[in-house]
Amino acid sequence: MLLPHVFERFRKDPASPGFGLGLAIARHLVEAHGGTLTAESASSRGTTTAVELPADG
Repeated sequence: MLLPHVFERFRKDPASPGFGLGLAIARHLVEAHGGTLTAESASSRGTTTAVELPADG
């Protein structure tokens, strides 16, 4: 299963045309701002990603 590894650099599905860097970069940027980026998948719904950033205060 690929889901536990989607945020690793160069990790991708063989059918993907990309290099496997996008989600790794996205997570790094979100974490640099004190947030989290998560992904969950259900076969009937597809994959959902969520970004949570702290409120400025």
